[in-house]
Amino acid sequence: GRYKTYHPGVATGSFVVPGADMAFCHENPRVALFDIEWVNDLTRIAGIANLVAINQAVAIDLTGQVASESIGATMYTGPGGQLVWTMGALFARGGRAIHVLPSTARAGTVSRIVAQLALGTVVTVPRTFVDFVVTEYGVANLQGRTQRQRALALIDLAHPRFREALRREAHRLFWP
Repeated sequence: GRYKTYHPGVATGSFVVPGADMAFCHENPRVALFDIEWVNDLTRIAGIANLVAINQAVAIDLTGQVASESIGATMYTGPGGQLVWTMGALFARGGRAIHVLPSTARAGTVSRIVAQLALGTVVTVPRTFVDFVVTEYGVANLQGRTQRQRALALIDLAHPRFREALRREAHRLFWP
């Protein structure tokens, strides 16, 4: 963070989850906590040149919709600042928004890259704001891509065990 516009060299946030990181944060001049309205202010975020916002996803569908709050109707967390930091990075001069996720869940038995999000899943980041997606199988740049190009790029990020089924679903959905 040495090149940040606000508080260069200082990790800023609005809370710390209790655990091992608490000792690191305690009275550390390189860590500062602020009110969430300040941390998640879109206009301030967009003013940070070359910002790279990295957020985790629970699942992503072949259109590029990012789910980070729920799977189906089962809620796991709230949105936090994910959408505002994604948008802020895209509005920032030279900014990039990256969504990361492991390609599978449940010991490799479930793909996190899915043809369509499960019914009731909350879309945290709409596909139009998704820039880069990263799994252990690579990186996909989705900005400016067609629906079909997005699907093919995301299939390449899926675990090889799930790619053929995803290709079949993509052809059913996007090549009628």
